[in-house]
Amino acid sequence: MNPPAILLPGATLGVMGGGQLGRMFVHAAQRMGYFTAVLDPDAQSPAGRVSHHHLHGEYLETRHLAELARIADAITTEFENVPAAALEQLAVHRPVAPGGEAVAIAQDRIREKAHFTRCGVACAPHAVIETDEHLALVADSLLPGILKTARLGYDGKGQLRVATREALVQAWNDLGRVPCVLEQMLPLAAECSVVVARGADGRMVHLPPQRNLHRDGILAVTEVFDGVLPDAAAAQAVASTQAIAEGLGYVGVLCVEFFVLQDGSLVVNEMAPRPHNSGHWSLDACDVSQFELQVRTLAGLPLAVPRQHSPAIMLNLLGDLWRGGSTPAEPDWTSILALPGMHLHLYGKTDARVGRKMGHLTVTGPTAAAVRERALKACEVLGIQPFVSA
Repeated sequence: MNPPAILLPGATLGVMGGGQLGRMFVHAAQRMGYFTAVLDPDAQSPAGRVSHHHLHGEYLETRHLAELARIADAITTEFENVPAAALEQLAVHRPVAPGGEAVAIAQDRIREKAHFTRCGVACAPHAVIETDEHLALVADSLLPGILKTARLGYDGKGQLRVATREALVQAWNDLGRVPCVLEQMLPLAAECSVVVARGADGRMVHLPPQRNLHRDGILAVTEVFDGVLPDAAAAQAVASTQAIAEGLGYVGVLCVEFFVLQDGSLVVNEMAPRPHNSGHWSLDACDVSQFELQVRTLAGLPLAVPRQHSPAIMLNLLGDLWRGGSTPAEPDWTSILALPGMHLHLYGKTDARVGRKMGHLTVTGPTAAAVRERALKACEVLGIQPFVSA
């Protein structure tokens, strides 16, 4: 079913998934005058707790899908691992963006890399490993490399570094001999990402390219300001992301992550068929956030070109920051909020676990230098490892 020409405020927008991305989508939709419905297995999901309707159930449960289709006028997803079959089932009755096929491609690294290649976007040298025969045929040039499960990997999960053939065999066994992709390790200069929004009419807009720093496979810092990336790399990242979205016939918000190599060239890493952690800064430093773009694409509203009005640095706030013990202590928010340009976002999660994303802090200011200084001060107050800026 094709998306309608427009869904005006007062309609109900549904979202599959109740995490922080769903929560921020719900807030954006409600601010614009929409009602919202969330389907999530967790009765205390962050998005479900703030939505008009919270359907507590599994994503493939027929009666819950039918109820979501009854309540919502159009439906999106907040994470890529929602079953594509559930989206396809919903699409029989309601507009769904992004569609199940695009999500299915993003769920499978093998299909994802094939799509990138079809779109003319360079990937890291790699090999698909699904059988012992594939394993035996791996080229020596791919080692050392990173072995990644084809499905259900995120935030560094399902990935193992391997330097030798013996280590590769052991790693594949350790990962359960499931389909995998082995990627050659490359000399990286930086990581970056681009968030685009594409409407049903094919119009695309994008946020400025974002420089990212990961620690232990989890995004730690995102920087966005003029000159944060070389001009050529930034332009190539935008063009490649647009080509990937166009090749999918995509409707919705899409983020594509890239590696910038030491020679200045760019290779694609992966895509996320939804708003992305690296785009959270847009809530505070842009006149149209990635979540408003998600609302607009789902409702068929015009896509205005986002304008960044302030340099920004985003710091992820992981559960590590909450002090241990039987009653974990909150970080020193009072000292943080006494600093200029601090925008605190907490996701309503009650269990602060190591490595769990509990919130983020966006730092804005009049210049990139001022933002770096403020962000590093925030790191000092919170006990976050300082970063080396671009």
